[in-house]
Amino acid sequence: MASLRQAGISVPVGTALLFVRALAALRGTRHDLYWAGRSTLVHHPEQVPVYDAVFRSWWDGTGAPIAPVAETVTFTLATDDGDEPGGGPSEHGDAPVLSVRYSPQEILRAKDFAAYDDDELAEARRLMADLRLVGAARRSRRTRSSRRTRGRPDLRGTVRAALRTGGEPVQRRTLERRTRPRRVVVLLDVSGSMEPYSRALLRFAHAASSGSTPVEVFTFGTQLTRLTRELSTRDPDEALTRAAAAVPDWSGGTRLGQSLQRFNDGWGVRGMARGAVVVILSDGWDRGDTSVLSEQMARLQRVAHRVIWVNPLRAGEGYAPIARGMAAALPFVDDFVDGHSLDALDELAEVIAR
Repeated sequence: MASLRQAGISVPVGTALLFVRALAALRGTRHDLYWAGRSTLVHHPEQVPVYDAVFRSWWDGTGAPIAPVAETVTFTLATDDGDEPGGGPSEHGDAPVLSVRYSPQEILRAKDFAAYDDDELAEARRLMADLRLVGAARRSRRTRSSRRTRGRPDLRGTVRAALRTGGEPVQRRTLERRTRPRRVVVLLDVSGSMEPYSRALLRFAHAASSGSTPVEVFTFGTQLTRLTRELSTRDPDEALTRAAAAVPDWSGGTRLGQSLQRFNDGWGVRGMARGAVVVILSDGWDRGDTSVLSEQMARLQRVAHRVIWVNPLRAGEGYAPIARGMAAALPFVDDFVDGHSLDALDELAEVIAR
């Protein structure tokens, strides 16, 4: 191993252990020894000549060439669902077939929602089923037993412990306040400019509602619609169908300021947004008065724990927040993040949990 490292080949401890296990499973011939090392210690094609030179100089000192593998290995390409293009092993006789697998999900996760076709959108919705949203923790009024020696006295626990020591309070018990996830409020823009993203983001909102964190979901365009009840079912198809039927202004205009004012007056400032993490998913295009938007964003920021603005257009090359609505809202935003892909939504979930 030291010779390989000196020659420039990295040999981590895990790789060395794998090499030892491979040796234990073989007969120990020179041929087996060579291929066990080459299969476990070599990670790039350009390392093969270096490995060959080290092997010859260290193990036999003769410089004799190493015999190649006797069998012919045939490579085929297969996807994760097991489909193989072209023929199978029968085309190559008795030669062993090595299937090199690839996953289309890796490409899909980084792809912009606006470039999805119908099949890709359906696959993305399936992948979002694994997403679980956890709100940032906050201290609760409820208490629990603590291991700390200093804190609020736990009289009941101290007396209960004293019963085991003849009535002497040898162990002093204390209490600490529990923590619980903050409420998450999702405000989703369903106007015409958000059409390429709104359906995928609505599926994200449904997946977020399926966890243990309390989540409230609203859509807005020209009106404000509460969708928490429609998204409460665990069946994603049924939830999206019910949500689409409940939203009267899908793919219409955008009045961000007026929609936020209705939310603040009807739910947010009254209590729903107090101490909550508010997530606004919008491209920032607003046909209304931007002064109203600034005023309502200021009201929302004063009562919310954090305000997160998710703009799918932010990931575009050369993007700048020059839209009137986006420019008016940005001074009152705590986090400004992307929302154009599955990877971006994973990052969003991490931001919400902070």
